[in-house]
Amino acid sequence: MTTVPALFSLLRELCALRVLCVKSFSSVSRVAVPILLAVFIATAAPAPQSSAPRSFLGFDRNIYPGDDALPILRKTFSFASYWLSPPPGEKTNTWSGKREALRSQGFGFLVLFRGPQIGELQKIWSESRFNRDRLQAQAEKRGTSDASLAAAAAKKEGFPSHIVIFLDIEEGGRLPAVYHVYLHAWVDRLVWAGYRAGAYCSGMPISEGRGVTIITADDIRHNIGSRDLIYWVYNDACPPSPGCTFPQDPPTPSKSGSGYATVWQFAQSPRRKEFTAHCPAKYAPDGNCYAPNDPAHKWFLDLNAATSADPSGGAK
Repeated sequence: MTTVPALFSLLRELCALRVLCVKSFSSVSRVAVPILLAVFIATAAPAPQSSAPRSFLGFDRNIYPGDDALPILRKTFSFASYWLSPPPGEKTNTWSGKREALRSQGFGFLVLFRGPQIGELQKIWSESRFNRDRLQAQAEKRGTSDASLAAAAAKKEGFPSHIVIFLDIEEGGRLPAVYHVYLHAWVDRLVWAGYRAGAYCSGMPISEGRGVTIITADDIRHNIGSRDLIYWVYNDACPPSPGCTFPQDPPTPSKSGSGYATVWQFAQSPRRKEFTAHCPAKYAPDGNCYAPNDPAHKWFLDLNAATSADPSGGAK
């Protein structure tokens, strides 16, 4: 049935039922038909589909690349890492005092603080296994102290309150109980200081034998309780990682294998051969990943995709 005859039919029925009674059906139809036709078209038109979530490309590295590198890297990346402590394996922090240099170039931030190695906490836990209350207190004290240091460093660097500070947890697999005690204290103290807590951790399955696997990020989520924690996961295995590549439309963090992640580190420098052998995009001959505007290979990088151009909220 075509639209206009159907509308005339509707008007006749309304008149017959005395719902719409007029002296001249033809005169009122000249007014009613356009109105009903517009309503019909509006209701029949398909609703616009929502666009897919956008993802943003960023880099991280332990050593500050230098002021001259920033405008070059900004051509490719929306955000950069920013250490509040010396990175793993380093005694000094070369990022200190560089927030404004990055901010002036339009970079967003991934703010980081180095967490302890499992062995540092596990050693304390196992040395006096008959006094768990005291050991738990020591782990809580370390977590509280580290969070206070992170908050003080963020304030010193000029970051606003309520930014997300990610605790750098390098080791994968199931975390021991003492690490969860430490992490709980870290989160609680950071929130108390006016910041939000995040964790950089493995998003890769690790075999525990007999067909059982564990992902560190899942282990943390299972033990964190009601605390709010933002997840930055690393998974450089191909697939799901696209390898050392710089797409204008980066993969969403949910494709990392951890659907709740807001940041996904999908490439590392140097590459880990056991995970990257099947990557579609190749790394440089020296095994590192370099930005397309860095032909001299001055700055090897880790690559990240995030749901925000400023994952920590530090550019404000």
